[in-house]
Amino acid sequence: MPPNNRLQRTAFRRRWTGALDTSPAPSHLWAMTEKLYTLIGPDGQDVLSAVPGTLGGNRRRKIYGRLGCRSAVGSLPTGYAKHRVFFADEATAIAAGYRPCGTCMQAEYGTWVEESMRSGLL
Repeated sequence: MPPNNRLQRTAFRRRWTGALDTSPAPSHLWAMTEKLYTLIGPDGQDVLSAVPGTLGGNRRRKIYGRLGCRSAVGSLPTGYAKHRVFFADEATAIAAGYRPCGTCMQAEYGTWVEESMRSGLL
């Protein structure tokens, strides 16, 4: 009886032929199958990246923080996901005009508050 799914068929072929095709996929096929992530760039515009973001943020409130922030994760069921954005790093988030989260990045937030008070923004 022949194998009925792809994994079984592949194992069946390897078992009987002893061959395993280890050649890489052609580059044009790799580009089509590579996962791309939408991140916010330093200019505040969306950019595509092959690497996922290291920080998350809220587009409406212009806040960035850690991906596992309890405040952000707790807000996901209330519809926060549609305003969620991602950044490659902290420098990019700052350049895009976002401020640190007061919950998960307390030290950075404190520094931001002090600098904002000195410059008269707060």
